[in-house]
Amino acid sequence: MIKLSIIIATKDRAALLDGALRSLATQREAPPVEIIVIDNGSTDDTRIVVASHPALYAYEPVPNRGLARNRGLAMATGSHVLFIDDDVVLPPHFLAAHVRAHARSIFPHVVSGPIVNVPAPDVQPLPTAVNFSNAFFCTCNVSVPLAPLRAVGGFDESFDLYGWEDTELGVRLRNRDVGRVFAWDAYLWHIKPPTTETLAAALGKTIEKARMAARFVRKDPSRRARLATGAYAANLALGRALGPRALQPLLAGIATSERAPKIVQSIARARLLDSVYVDELARALADGTDR
Repeated sequence: MIKLSIIIATKDRAALLDGALRSLATQREAPPVEIIVIDNGSTDDTRIVVASHPALYAYEPVPNRGLARNRGLAMATGSHVLFIDDDVVLPPHFLAAHVRAHARSIFPHVVSGPIVNVPAPDVQPLPTAVNFSNAFFCTCNVSVPLAPLRAVGGFDESFDLYGWEDTELGVRLRNRDVGRVFAWDAYLWHIKPPTTETLAAALGKTIEKARMAARFVRKDPSRRARLATGAYAANLALGRALGPRALQPLLAGIATSERAPKIVQSIARARLLDSVYVDELARALADGTDR
């Protein structure tokens, strides 16, 4: 019988975490589960929120997603591990859908499902074709047997900034012949409030993600890793052509202008983030540093 160890790494999002845990309590036809919450240095009411739910709690003060999730893996006693984020809401059939997808094959495989970004918890559209993803391993919504996770050593804790630690783990699982199933009924809603997704926050994540992309490619210089991160000559050249550094201040101004139409703001924001990512990635690859 499958038993799921559900691991949630969280930091300073007690209200959203409470919603995720409440949606776990509504699951129907669910397998045996244990819920493990790793508090990665919160200063809000995260501990109190977890105590109000049937969940295990551990505190990890070092801000590092891979380290936090490895703490969860060390605590896990299930046959399979399910990773979700702290800012998600799950439909009642979510856990059952993951289990069904694992039960269809005797060979170990990763199961992922659609991630539907929404502005608020009560906005719950069904997934569509645009929610399909080829990502092999994304910790917002992915499950996998515990044994191969431990066999490859879990997450690489040297990925200590934002991004790529889950993709890099996925590469090691794939190299161990772990397959993948995309289960359409294993979808969830990922809450992305516009007020928190500020341009400044997005730029910070973009710079960190570019630096971790360079670290990923140095560790695994394969074609697959370079394609995943965009760390190849044609993409870097295209990125510079479409969003040269000199245009970044102008793009930032348009992206934050209340006078610009929303669609224009959105395009300018996307171009700016792409430009900053390419710049930072090229720099990190060229000088061999990711700080």
